[in-house]
Amino acid sequence: MAHRIRIFLNNPVVIAKITRFILLPVLSAFLTGCVSASLQNLSDSLSDAILNQNDIEIVREGLPAYLLMTDGLIEQESENTDRLVSGAKLYAFYASELVREPARARNLTNKARVYAERALCLEQPSLCHIDQLPHDAFAPALQNADRAALNELYTYGLAWAAWLQAHSRDWNAIADRPKIESLFERILELDESLDSGRAHYYLGLLRSQLSPALGGNPETARSHFERAIELSRGNDLAVKVALARNYARMLYDREMHDRLLREVLQADPNVPGLSLSNTIAQQEAQLLLDESDSYFHE
Repeated sequence: MAHRIRIFLNNPVVIAKITRFILLPVLSAFLTGCVSASLQNLSDSLSDAILNQNDIEIVREGLPAYLLMTDGLIEQESENTDRLVSGAKLYAFYASELVREPARARNLTNKARVYAERALCLEQPSLCHIDQLPHDAFAPALQNADRAALNELYTYGLAWAAWLQAHSRDWNAIADRPKIESLFERILELDESLDSGRAHYYLGLLRSQLSPALGGNPETARSHFERAIELSRGNDLAVKVALARNYARMLYDREMHDRLLREVLQADPNVPGLSLSNTIAQQEAQLLLDESDSYFHE
């Protein structure tokens, strides 16, 4: 019997068939896994490089190509939540910070929101399509969220907030604002320090959209901005710019407005993970400070 097996395995035709039907599929799967892992590592490295870039135009010109690569990675693994989260964040950031055309921003934030929702549905099915609930049922449903899905919930919130910004002239979109606020409130309950307190930043933005005359509560917005500054140890310069633009201007407080903007301009923007955001914040701070005389005219 052993002799027959040796003859069988020494047959070149047999070896070729074994290679074709057994070894090649195994090797292919192994190589595919290696390529997939390499692409994921490349994707992570590029994401870090983008966030740590301090030349805005390089990112503005180069990010579209990376977004296409991200789309390809997501298409390759449509149920990979990490890739969906990365895609949602990048599309939301690109649309809200670097795109000037309103129609294009609306289209890009639609995609960010789709990716974020797919990630949330995969990680916590009970929250899938939660945005379709009426507001009185929306907040209670959020209690189903747990820390395991915190990153996906947060990503959905920031993508939704970017979508709202891009659709700010659509009254149906504006009607979603209380739901987005409830979502970020839930995130604060779960972990207010997530992303250096950026949930406070988004709540500050949302709650400073209305003036006191229209029912807004600027003091609540201010408390969120100040808490975000505290949690980021002052490193997130976008928060100080928002506090100056959305609070100090609303209350006509020039001293606070100019002081915050000067602090932003004097700060070192090169902070790991925040360099690009900080550079954009400094650019906006300079524009707001240049307008200070005309805005706060006597």
